[in-house]
Amino acid sequence: MASYTVDTVIEAPRDVVFDIFADRERNSDFLPVQTRLKSAGTTERQGVGAVHFLGFGKVGVSEQLTELVPGKRIVYKVVAGLPVKLHSGTIEFSDAPNGTRVLYTMEQIPPIPVPSKVIELALRGLIGAFVSGARKEAARRTK
Repeated sequence: MASYTVDTVIEAPRDVVFDIFADRERNSDFLPVQTRLKSAGTTERQGVGAVHFLGFGKVGVSEQLTELVPGKRIVYKVVAGLPVKLHSGTIEFSDAPNGTRVLYTMEQIPPIPVPSKVIELALRGLIGAFVSGARKEAARRTK
């Protein structure tokens, strides 16, 4: 299994930063992909069990929320759209002196042997784009 983790601080209150990451339906406001809810969660629209599509038109991935602890943690897994045995993400939030610490880890198991470094580069790009977009969105929301 390959994994990649980004540990960063976003200069905004935790509730703002958590909302940016948790509101998957609005992620297309700051990501270069379309996002939409495919099916609602078991108790909340965007709660545990919810499936979101990220992509363009009909090409993309579907992610299902497997854990959601308000203000603290989001865990998801890809359930369609990637040729992988497993792709999951865990995003943890905590207070930091200048804002919110975000610890974002993605893990992936490809269907065929692929060097871990290759997968880590891809995961780094995915997390980097999300964190960069979230940072800009947090700055916009807290002005």
